[in-house]
Amino acid sequence: MKELLLGIDIGTSACKVAAFDADGRVLAQSNQPYSVYYPHPGWAEQDAEEWWAAVCKGIRDVLSKPDIHAADILCIGIDGQSWSAIPVDEKGSALARTPIWMDTRSREICDRYRSQLGEDTVFRIAGNDFLPSYTAPKMIWFRENCPEIYRQASYFLQSNSFIAMKLTGTASQDVSQLYGLQFFNLRKMEMDTGLASELGIDPNLIPERFACDAIIGAVTEEAFRLTGLLQGTPVVAGGLDAACGTLGAGVYRPGQTQEQGGQAGGMSICMGSALAHKALILSPHVVPGLFLLQGGTVGGGGALKWFRQEFGGGKSFDNLTAEAENIPAGSDGVVFLPYMAGERSPIWNPDAKGVFYGLGYDKTRAHMIRAVLEGVAFALEHNLRVAAEVGAEVSDLNAMGGASNSALWTQIKADVTGKVFHVPRSDTATTLGAAILAGVGSGVYGSYQEAVNRTVSVTKTYTPDPENHAVYRKRMDLYLSLYQNLKSVFSDFA
Repeated sequence: MKELLLGIDIGTSACKVAAFDADGRVLAQSNQPYSVYYPHPGWAEQDAEEWWAAVCKGIRDVLSKPDIHAADILCIGIDGQSWSAIPVDEKGSALARTPIWMDTRSREICDRYRSQLGEDTVFRIAGNDFLPSYTAPKMIWFRENCPEIYRQASYFLQSNSFIAMKLTGTASQDVSQLYGLQFFNLRKMEMDTGLASELGIDPNLIPERFACDAIIGAVTEEAFRLTGLLQGTPVVAGGLDAACGTLGAGVYRPGQTQEQGGQAGGMSICMGSALAHKALILSPHVVPGLFLLQGGTVGGGGALKWFRQEFGGGKSFDNLTAEAENIPAGSDGVVFLPYMAGERSPIWNPDAKGVFYGLGYDKTRAHMIRAVLEGVAFALEHNLRVAAEVGAEVSDLNAMGGASNSALWTQIKADVTGKVFHVPRSDTATTLGAAILAGVGSGVYGSYQEAVNRTVSVTKTYTPDPENHAVYRKRMDLYLSLYQNLKSVFSDFA
């Protein structure tokens, strides 16, 4: 009998399900896509029931693989995208689509409450600014615009807690996703009922709080029928995808840093205290007692995916990036602002737009490809510079996500930032992080140190090239200047 851990990842473009052995090896995995809906300008939403259908299909697919048996799965962990606001009834059925992290429909709500409460009131309590991406403004939007749904809702769930409720019947709120609820004080790790009252949010709409590695229940008979999982298999609360990815990349001690190279980009600096910066994102880590100072950018792998779809001519990602290898650092003056759906940290500007600067008749597609790779790296460097303003210094980073498989892109990030980049063995770091939570919660691992030592190993290290770094320092100045000069244009012509 094998001892397996199942990780489930609710990403933006797809659900990933993977079965790991205790040494972190992927024995079977499945990827099931679903849609993002854009019904109005500024709206970006998904159907949580489509997530669940994808999870069920993905689990059945994994269990159909040779030598993978439901009886071998010791525990299940779930991670999910941030800042969902899923209204559900008492049975866990979704009452409406959820606005996702890209959604900015609550801009007016955020402006109004910042004016009423004071510009920095929420930040002083929550450690994060009151912005439309977060969960609390979305809950207010439901209350004001869909009052019947708000009244019917038994809870508002996060992406991972929605799937956890479907599997177990238990409503939960994991610790790592609390930061989206800006009436929660992260420094005290307690609800601020006064702020909740001022925001007009009923705290009872938030389920019972659980540690990310806490077992919240077990697979029900109904979930068994839909997934094939063994009834009674324990499920842990799980957590934020960025935090699980951070753990799966081997970052579990203060001072370590993860670099995110998935659909979105960014970084997570592991800290022993709740050190906040208004332009960044503060969240609890999935590892108890630790925090993450995060930068989350819209432009990541999604920017290259867009370019490939529109201008790639059917070429693979590898073939496209191979074209860029012949272009020197700095792309001969072509600079890309990767603000393809507005931008999150550190500028928090939903009106920001993607921009190519420096094009001319002498420029080629290869210049544009390299500029996309560099623009995403500039966005990372921008976040790292802002983090340094509050003393969160970074020496090296553990890279994860699909972009970490590109030697060129990872080297560009090292050259732009001047930091050493390590690439762990697994490119399924996020799902592995969820599985590690399941392993700690079920006793497979005695500690997070043991779990990381067993499951995470570095396969490649990238050291910055001093000459390229010098070029990129100048290009970074241009990158920042372009945004500052275009900021008013973005707003005036939004």
